[in-house]
Amino acid sequence: MKKNKIYLAALAVLGLMTASCSDFLDRADTNGSYVSTGFFRSEQALYDGLMGVYNSMYMDAVSGFYMVPGVVIFDHLTPMLLERNENTTIGAGGTLNPDNATVQYFWQQCYIGIARANEIINGAEDYKDGFSAKSMQYLAEVHALRAYYYYILTGLYGDVPFFTAPVSQDEYDSAYRTSRETIFDFLIADLNEMAPYIPWQRTESGRMSRGFAYGIINRIGLAGGGLNIGGKGTTYYEAAAAAAKKVIDESGYSLADNYGDLFTKPGQAKADVFNEIFYELPYSLTAKPKKGHTLGYGQTSRIQGQTSRHSSLMFCDTYECIDGLRIDESPLYDNAHPSKNRDPRFAYNVVMEGDQMIVNVGADITTQVISCYKPKTQYFSQNTGQWTEVPNQDFVGVVSASWASFCNAGAGTLNAKYALDISMPIAEQDIDVVVMRYAEILLGYAEAKIELGQLDESVYTAINTVRRRAGMPEVSADRKGNQTKMRQLVRRERKVELMMEGLHLFDMRRWKTGAIENMYPSYKHPKIQYQYEAGIAWALPADENGHIESGVSLGLAPTDIPVFKAGEQDENDIPCYDAYKEKLGVRDLNRRWEERFQLWPIPAQERARAKNLTQNEGYN
Repeated sequence: MKKNKIYLAALAVLGLMTASCSDFLDRADTNGSYVSTGFFRSEQALYDGLMGVYNSMYMDAVSGFYMVPGVVIFDHLTPMLLERNENTTIGAGGTLNPDNATVQYFWQQCYIGIARANEIINGAEDYKDGFSAKSMQYLAEVHALRAYYYYILTGLYGDVPFFTAPVSQDEYDSAYRTSRETIFDFLIADLNEMAPYIPWQRTESGRMSRGFAYGIINRIGLAGGGLNIGGKGTTYYEAAAAAAKKVIDESGYSLADNYGDLFTKPGQAKADVFNEIFYELPYSLTAKPKKGHTLGYGQTSRIQGQTSRHSSLMFCDTYECIDGLRIDESPLYDNAHPSKNRDPRFAYNVVMEGDQMIVNVGADITTQVISCYKPKTQYFSQNTGQWTEVPNQDFVGVVSASWASFCNAGAGTLNAKYALDISMPIAEQDIDVVVMRYAEILLGYAEAKIELGQLDESVYTAINTVRRRAGMPEVSADRKGNQTKMRQLVRRERKVELMMEGLHLFDMRRWKTGAIENMYPSYKHPKIQYQYEAGIAWALPADENGHIESGVSLGLAPTDIPVFKAGEQDENDIPCYDAYKEKLGVRDLNRRWEERFQLWPIPAQERARAKNLTQNEGYN
């Protein structure tokens, strides 16, 4: 059970801890010695420094994502989740270039965190032989956070400058890119050495457990294995499996009882939820200074919020039906009611046509009937206890909101994670944002073993543990022993279980599925012939109270179900809508994939400073 909660604020202990966005390098004093010399010898100094390294983890100031942390943003840079605007950051539109602000931002933020970490590690080196257990724990957490920042950097940019000690401006300006092989090998060894100093069980949210350190090894190993870095794919998969196995066998972790509790404030107060989460970004609206986010606000109806982030149909159609079969295989799938008979996690991740979404708007608790199709919709007020009909701000025909309505900008769907909590007003929330949890370790272990061809009972147990919690059938007999089918299943599980947790952008790259994920535009809700004169857009089935049935999707024939073409598209659950695409709305018409998109470019600003930095292939 969590006892305390830390709130991270920028520190004034060192000039380093308040490094500006334009200067993330450690600063030397006029004598050329580092300002941390002799400082990180005490437990309190180490703790203060550690808080500064944690503070860099938010990465929530990137343009266009107001108060949304980087761990959530990453998955919106793939076709699985959609921004309000056309997807022009990756795979479409041509704005993925060295001058892109997002490309610069994440490079900069990661190196701020690394600089802070290196200052502490370097400053503590002469004193650590006499450190207390608590001091060694703080130091080990710094090592793990540094490894996380390098994991993000190498996943986005490939080979990057690699610093394990503070550097001067001149040293940075003359730096070269270091191979991912060298970086991965160093980090795996470093984490294996330092992880045992971090307790398995933590006592406060906003701080990591030992599982986080081993989880980074698992992530690095899966990346090195999938990309066959240095021709050592097998070695990296073995490292990934070994780290995850250590967590599974030694930690005492388990999954929370209820999947949905992981993403609400009341749920995160429960002991079983705290036990599953290895590390989360802490938020508090009562701390000074306060720290909040706008995740839920950007994922609700226009009546209650901003409808800025959406689930794509590609993502929605990845979810199996409750019988454990994909929608093209299951007799339970009904495309007129696509949310029915689905994996229960669907309802925690996606809100769609006909769903009733309950929202705390501050002065009232309201229920909005989500609708693309009518100019008016049902709206329930807890204050009055009545349903009333109100103008539908999500309706595509409402001029004032059509540019931002979820049926225009999105796919007729909204993200639900972090938006289903009514314990606080939706406009600004302080639900903690998950960075890593035990379910990822179970799936990461299974994937590494599958790729090694080691299809034993431990693999099926790991996947079954995740599926049982969700209420889904266990691994079917036809999949056992079949590497292709097991690969398909574990990739599917990573998507439906972990989306919005900062993994799919990196998974897409190591699986090398960018081309097939980006080969189609983003299709969305069926097209509708609006009858403005009559004041009605479409006649929807409703119950005796006039409420629209949940999950209604009209305009399609019963046979209009996506095809998953044999080969890579089938194995990775990539749907094709060509047979009935004329019936569907569409966005992201310019979506495309080029091999260069496998990595982001090295930012132009950094190459202007550090002349030895080469550019990734395909970029200027």
